[in-house]
Amino acid sequence: MAEHETKQRLHLVMGGRVKDPRSLEFQDPESIHVVGVFSNYDDAVDAWRSNAQRTVDDAEMKYVVVHLHRLLEPEA
Repeated sequence: MAEHETKQRLHLVMGGRVKDPRSLEFQDPESIHVVGVFSNYDDAVDAWRSNAQRTVDDAEMKYVVVHLHRLLEPEA
């Protein structure tokens, strides 16, 4: 890849009901709400914030940003 090219950095935003608000263990992984995949971190954070704020009164609901680019290319 040429120096001037930048690598794509994909981010997944998802959320759902967790077993314990201090953990990331989801109660029912099949019912996880996938908000979407975003090509930059700022857009992913905006989507995360929007969904997290919508469910702020429910301690068992948790939304996260997953750095897919780190999973796809762990050596990078």
